[in-house]
Amino acid sequence: MRTDPPLTTRRTVLAGGAAALGLGLLSSAPAARAVPAGTAPAAGSLVLVGGGLKDDNTQVYGEIVRRAGGAAARIGVLTAASVPESQDPDAADPDLCSNSACNGAYYAGLFKRHGAADAQWIPVDLDHLPAAAADDVVAQVESMTGFFFGGGDQYRYLTCLLNGERHTDSRVLAAIRTELARGAVVAGSSAGAQIASGPDMVSGGESYEGLRDGSSPGYFDDATRLAYIPRGGFGFLRSGLLDTHTGVYGREGRALRLAADTGHDRVYALDENTALVVDHPGSRHERLTVLGPQGVSVLDLREARTRTTASGWTLSGARYSYLTDGDRYDARTWRAVPAPDQRRLVPVGTQPVPAATDVFHSAADPDGTPYAFRATARALAETRAQRTATATTWESGPRFEVTFTKADGFSAWTADGTRARTLLGLRIDVAPR
Repeated sequence: MRTDPPLTTRRTVLAGGAAALGLGLLSSAPAARAVPAGTAPAAGSLVLVGGGLKDDNTQVYGEIVRRAGGAAARIGVLTAASVPESQDPDAADPDLCSNSACNGAYYAGLFKRHGAADAQWIPVDLDHLPAAAADDVVAQVESMTGFFFGGGDQYRYLTCLLNGERHTDSRVLAAIRTELARGAVVAGSSAGAQIASGPDMVSGGESYEGLRDGSSPGYFDDATRLAYIPRGGFGFLRSGLLDTHTGVYGREGRALRLAADTGHDRVYALDENTALVVDHPGSRHERLTVLGPQGVSVLDLREARTRTTASGWTLSGARYSYLTDGDRYDARTWRAVPAPDQRRLVPVGTQPVPAATDVFHSAADPDGTPYAFRATARALAETRAQRTATATTWESGPRFEVTFTKADGFSAWTADGTRARTLLGLRIDVAPR
């Protein structure tokens, strides 16, 4: 089973030792058309997974294959976010290897086992940069009905598939974009989902450091530093920022700070082993559906306000929704529709919401205190004893407190009549204490 690399080791040195924003590795490749902001194709679809996609997730793999043509599906696998074969000390061992070629073959086999007629590695990576402009590779892409971008480091995708600082498509990326416009499905997990972002794609960082220090444009060796690429990723999805691994690494804090810093009013924060399916991306008919065992957080900053004082950064008035399997979302109207098997929850609990001291699941916490953001939100939804609850960061200096409020417009939805599953419009405030 292929897994995404640990975040603590994600800063593998890229070709040429790139550590900031230079993207000159494809500068000699023929330039494809520049894609203006807001012109993402509308005919195809996206299946974006928050990382940790399990091999036996027939629900998500089956959806990708179905959208690519079912029994006739031909899936092109891109794994340029992985280290190249030349940098993998275990490249010769098929049981230990974890590089772009090895992972590409692995995913190709996996898609065939999930019912695709064919699946092939698209051989573009740091070892094969000229392939992004090669006629035979472009022809290979044009023969596919769907594409899957694997995990790793999204910066490598920028390096391998875009033309230098011009940030224009390589021929291979332009061909993928054309196939998406014609109705193909583009899927990805972890970095492969993140690269679908439009402007201000996150390139690293942790929630606490992001709240404390703010965000910076670039790509940095310090994996805790909240960083972003101003020109973004490939721009397949532009109706909100994207983040991944949300429930495992407590990404809500960094997502709120990056959105506020860069002027975005919406974030889709994806959980592991769960997909955000996007029909007609970039059009006025864009519709999103959640698929899988976890969920997708939608952070709404339209009415949020921020300020910075001597005590630290403060955000007030954001809204948090947590969508689960079968829930639908209209990007144009900002309206969520819970799955048909759910009904509105009437809280009957009388217990107070437990105090939580590691709201974003800090990597620095030696006790590994459980991630508490979503648990606190759901516990508040399930009790009638209180309208607000708080949880704090494990770190201090300052210690940030997150306040959850059942304000006007909030609702919780349930499948069993007791436990909250989907949450809509919970107010979120963040302040130093």
